[in-house]
Amino acid sequence: MLTHPPLKILIVDDEPLARLRLRGLVEANDEPRAEVIAEASSGEQALNWLRDHGCDLVLLDVQMPGLDGLGLAQLLRGRPFAPSIVFVTAHAQHALEAFELEALDYLTKPVRRERLQASLARAALRQEERAAAKARDQQAQPAGDEGPVINITERGRLLRVPLSEVLYFKAELKYLTLRTATHSHVMDGSLSDLEQRLGERFLRVHRNALVAKSAVRELERHVPTDGSAEGDGDLGGEMGWAVRIAHVNEWLAVSRRQVAAVREALAGQR
Repeated sequence: MLTHPPLKILIVDDEPLARLRLRGLVEANDEPRAEVIAEASSGEQALNWLRDHGCDLVLLDVQMPGLDGLGLAQLLRGRPFAPSIVFVTAHAQHALEAFELEALDYLTKPVRRERLQASLARAALRQEERAAAKARDQQAQPAGDEGPVINITERGRLLRVPLSEVLYFKAELKYLTLRTATHSHVMDGSLSDLEQRLGERFLRVHRNALVAKSAVRELERHVPTDGSAEGDGDLGGEMGWAVRIAHVNEWLAVSRRQVAAVREALAGQR
């Protein structure tokens, strides 16, 4: 029987008793196996620890003095090999913002053992998917100079799409759309995982879009037509930012926090 290493967990909470209770729940969980490898009492302390260490999952309190949980999650979001995040809080009003940051789960205090077990199971599944995706990518290098590819299962067939042909990935409800100059493909996965795997060639322009830097042709003020800018710092229906994508002449919304990064990417192409 194939066994997997235990999930490595970082607990971040400014309340010592809350950390102690979470540690006890984690250690009492039989399946999947998990171990608490570190604790932090603030967002800043957690960020400093993560600069030199890695983990699979962060159990993260939302409301803390200084750098809070949402702020820490935002900073970790763009990092290569960022850990999964499960928010743990006494307040439910931040749930929507947490999931916009692509949190794996959102637990309310007092945490029930069954809910934590379900979150750990999801984290273990994500780790398996990441490991499998990494293995596929390592095996996907074909003979010749085609370069890395994205494997897609579509209508019962396996497609190999050269990464050099991909213009963007866009989150659409429960699936992703991969767009090339000639086709749109539907695939499973998450933008966060793709962002970590694909590195510097792609740029996260919005919570729902990951764009090839080479495909960005211009950045300008744009009126959202599909509401995609709502809830991400832009005003739905009013002037926001958007990028035009080469070959397909499509416009994708850009969140305000990403405008500077898009400008930098455009400048680097000159």
